[in-house]
Amino acid sequence: MDLAQTSSGKTHHDENFPVASFLIAPRHRAPILAFYEFVRAADDIADHATLGAQEKLDRLDALDDALMGKAEEDAEVARRLRETCQERGLDPQHARDLIAAFKRDVTQLRYRDWNDLIDYCRYSAMPVGRFVCDVHGEDAGRVWAANDALCAALQVINHLQDCGKDYRNLDRVYLTQDSFAAHGASVEMLAQESSPPPLLATIRDLNEKTARLLDQSRPFADLIDDTRLAMEVGAIQTLAEHLVARLAVADPLRDNVHDGKFGFALKGAMGALGALLRRISRPRRPVSETVTRTGQ
Repeated sequence: MDLAQTSSGKTHHDENFPVASFLIAPRHRAPILAFYEFVRAADDIADHATLGAQEKLDRLDALDDALMGKAEEDAEVARRLRETCQERGLDPQHARDLIAAFKRDVTQLRYRDWNDLIDYCRYSAMPVGRFVCDVHGEDAGRVWAANDALCAALQVINHLQDCGKDYRNLDRVYLTQDSFAAHGASVEMLAQESSPPPLLATIRDLNEKTARLLDQSRPFADLIDDTRLAMEVGAIQTLAEHLVARLAVADPLRDNVHDGKFGFALKGAMGALGALLRRISRPRRPVSETVTRTGQ
């Protein structure tokens, strides 16, 4: 596989939220970046502008085979992640779940309702945080529920702020069909330069549901044993809450939802510091009192 043919050129520095930032201990950054680079390669295949659907699926299957050591030609990103998982005793299923999500991106362009969208997030987003938690040796029973809520929220935030671009470039619509119907909106409105009131109501509806996910994930940083990871999660939670607040008043077809680099860094630093101060001032709250499994 020549992944250079499908590469978008994006790196972890181009993502909307921190990926293996300086807050993460150096010994944990390499496995996280190996995971990211594998996932980035798969995402680029699914989003490629000229590949046909079947060719995308074939390439994603080949990448999965390479990860599992079943391919004749071994892609470097797959070999690196495979060896990392073997060395650290990590489950490659998290990466395979992402492959399943990208295959769904090729074959499913619309989502019926919130449950349908969250099921997609179960494969497209939640495994990312689960892998990071596993790298740090965190207790899955304690942290995965809050992780799942935060990762799903991050995914939906990305869908909301990119809804126009996803429709125009890929004919993908993650805004749910039942919400379109409830507000009298249509998919074709996503092609406009600004959102008509029915479309804006649809976006706000899904944004409110995303805010409730962030309510579920708020204890996440306090449930984590590793202080540096807790600070990273605190930063991401704060950034996500800011974006949800911004989406409550902005039009993603017309407005830039993100702050500049300085504002982004400042809000992230405040979230990280808040997580650290809470850790110093009080013990973690029991998971049984704070978190329920996403979607239940």
